[in-house]
Amino acid sequence: MEIDATRIVYMGSPGFAVGPLQMLLEAGCQVVGVITAPDKPAGRGKKIRHSAVKEYIKVNHPDLPLLQPENLKDPEFVRVLEDLKPDLQVVVAFRMLPRIVWSIPSRGTFNLHASLLPQYRGAAPINHVLINGEQETGVTTFLIDEQIDTGNILLQEKTSIGEQETAGDLHDRLMALGASLVLQTVRGIAAGSLEAKSQDQFTDPAVPLKNAPKIFKEDCRISWERPGWEIHNLIRGLSPYPGAFTYLLREKEEPLICKIFAATFEMIPHKDEPGTIHTDGKRRLEVAVKDGIVDIQTLQLEGKRKMDIKDFLAGFRLSSEQSRFS
Repeated sequence: MEIDATRIVYMGSPGFAVGPLQMLLEAGCQVVGVITAPDKPAGRGKKIRHSAVKEYIKVNHPDLPLLQPENLKDPEFVRVLEDLKPDLQVVVAFRMLPRIVWSIPSRGTFNLHASLLPQYRGAAPINHVLINGEQETGVTTFLIDEQIDTGNILLQEKTSIGEQETAGDLHDRLMALGASLVLQTVRGIAAGSLEAKSQDQFTDPAVPLKNAPKIFKEDCRISWERPGWEIHNLIRGLSPYPGAFTYLLREKEEPLICKIFAATFEMIPHKDEPGTIHTDGKRRLEVAVKDGIVDIQTLQLEGKRKMDIKDFLAGFRLSSEQSRFS
């Protein structure tokens, strides 16, 4: 079957899912429908917010059928999906699909995952590979089955990770890399040239499998007693979202939540307690850790905007003797 004759239903919601959809459409693939998350009220004003995929479709392909089911097992939704007669379904950053949905297409349903499966199965692979200080990651396409991120692998693409790369940086690179891999996978399936392989074939018995569970608030707090590289990796692994945080303690003042988005680490011997602050009040804010110094470059105090350290110190009086992070 030719690629332009393969009827594709695409499923995705956030920004990460826009790039692959755009590439499929620009390559002339026959996308016959798009499934995305329902609209939801967001923010203080409870203004209705559309998914990034819906925004893209509204602007660029307003005539393309768009479905936003609350319940993926709803018989009416399943009927409409079946009426689209998909040969193939492509899933990028969407919900877990029930069998009644993923089993519809004759050529199956595949998912794009932002890691080198079977490593980093779960909801937050980009964050966790950085938090763990990995030097390599990638993207994987695999056939969906009953479990989460366990299906047979179709294709993988590897990429190295920079020492200062943040989750935001890596997200954007993997979105582009993933878009190309999705198109390559669709072409391979249409041509009948791809062989799906068990994830067991990609497992090294000497290397333990690491998971990538959803990130919660308690995972984001910085412990200044940890080694400096671990703190550095936590900060970049949570930047720009959800953001690593700490508490700024000052004499006779209430603690303030402080999110840190960019920092560097240097291994320097010292005798300060972890969390001790050193600043010149102008362009330098350093924090002592057990094995060196973390140099903070970008932060945000609660109720304030994100700013670089020079702007922060210009508008916020901070004393090394009377302040510390905890």
